[in-house]
Amino acid sequence: MKSGMLIWARRITQGLFLLVFILLFLQTEQQGADQLGYPVKVFLDIDPLLALATLLSAHALAAGFLLSLALAGLTVVLGRVFCGWACPLGTLHNLMGALRRWRGPQRVRGWFRAKYLLLVFLLAGSAVGLQLTGLFDPLSLLARHLALGPYPALNYAANSAMDAVYRVDRKALTLVAEAMFALLKKSVLAFQQPHFAQGSLLTALLLAILLLNLSERRFWCRYLCPLGALLGLLGRRALLKREVAEGCNACGVCDRECQGGLPASRETGWISSECLYCMACDDACPKNAVSFGFTRQPAEALDLGRRRVLLAGGTGLAAVAVSRATPAFDRRANPGLLRPPGARAEPDFLARCVKCGECMKVCTTNGLQPTLLEAGLEGVWSPVLVPTRGYCEFNCTLCGQVCPTGAIQKLTPAAKSQWRIGTAMFDRGRCLPHAHATPCIVCEEVCPTPTKAIWFEEVVVRDRAGQAVTVKQPHVDLKLCIGCGICEAKCPIGDRPAVYVTSIGETRSRQNQMLLEDSGGYGS
Repeated sequence: MKSGMLIWARRITQGLFLLVFILLFLQTEQQGADQLGYPVKVFLDIDPLLALATLLSAHALAAGFLLSLALAGLTVVLGRVFCGWACPLGTLHNLMGALRRWRGPQRVRGWFRAKYLLLVFLLAGSAVGLQLTGLFDPLSLLARHLALGPYPALNYAANSAMDAVYRVDRKALTLVAEAMFALLKKSVLAFQQPHFAQGSLLTALLLAILLLNLSERRFWCRYLCPLGALLGLLGRRALLKREVAEGCNACGVCDRECQGGLPASRETGWISSECLYCMACDDACPKNAVSFGFTRQPAEALDLGRRRVLLAGGTGLAAVAVSRATPAFDRRANPGLLRPPGARAEPDFLARCVKCGECMKVCTTNGLQPTLLEAGLEGVWSPVLVPTRGYCEFNCTLCGQVCPTGAIQKLTPAAKSQWRIGTAMFDRGRCLPHAHATPCIVCEEVCPTPTKAIWFEEVVVRDRAGQAVTVKQPHVDLKLCIGCGICEAKCPIGDRPAVYVTSIGETRSRQNQMLLEDSGGYGS
């Protein structure tokens, strides 16, 4: 028996990749400047599934396409080594599965075909413009769920702990806590406390996915992961294969240790497309009969069933018609759908957006929030600006910097200052100067455009007592307003602001315009 070297080599490698992912995830954070280091999108850039889905749905190459080709090429030669040695979500699955002591043989099921059928469904939908791949891709899933769920909770817990220390009011304890908190603010915690809609739901879903490992080790990887399915197909004829020497006595140790749940001790039990190349069987074999080496032996058959494949592909195609023909999911039905600056026209945006959550994580004001069904079924968890939660900072371009697929274009500060998200409107029945003869100039004061998009008309009105009062009633200049939402965010009418922003006039659309002479649509 080997001394456990392979197991420890894999664990160290997995730990390093997970650590890099976490460090990049934490660095993907607004820290008071309009620039980032290396965001976590580096991991998404190497993802061949996201690259392929974007190519099919948007007929465009993702920014990291060449990096994804490198991983695909590595898989063709070495098999699914990424799944067994580098995937950060796979490492979390390993850690969760280690909480249970496993005895006896593992259950062997034919459910592994489900992930291939899910892959067919997603790619068939992508081929006709339905981009749902990011909802299931493991790297996008992990980045999104961590950013919008556990990470805000971690920030809240740290801030609450600091508040508790202040309430204790012990000088020595406070000094130590403040030093630790300052270190956390520089390295781990957000610039300000984030709050995201559906944060609890996203946290619960991530926890449920991880808890499946208590039923079977790496349940997600075996049965559900579409990236694993794609890498499995690419690695079916990998040169690195498992070999069993004549000394094998079929003791079953490799069966118990296999992370992929394969009946590896059987003569035809090992399937290259299902092997995670963790090499636990090699390390555990008491006879040293199992090894991995380069060989040209033929690949094993992978029978998914022609009818199943056709059904999965047909379902993916049908999902497009269902999602776009149902009025409840009409992506044009919500005028409050304010996309980030640099977002492409809605069909192209939805065809590219993989719902990774990075743009929402870096938003300076926490104004970018995940949608549920506001943008239709295909827009679930895509970003939308909610001015009552936070406005679009005039000098910020971070969301375009972190987008891995170009759904949000990277803008220069000068281009960003001219990009219209929408247009502000006044509700004169709620506005203090318009409806209540009460002076208020907050909206004009906070308007960030060089020439104020909000202007005043001095009007003499009468109060209830009949006294003449001169007030400045605000109006919106439709040619100058960029729809940043700061006027709505800062309006003193707290329950429902007297000024609100809708998507009309947005730069990305030639049709969603108010002024007939305005030709400043998407791409102009």
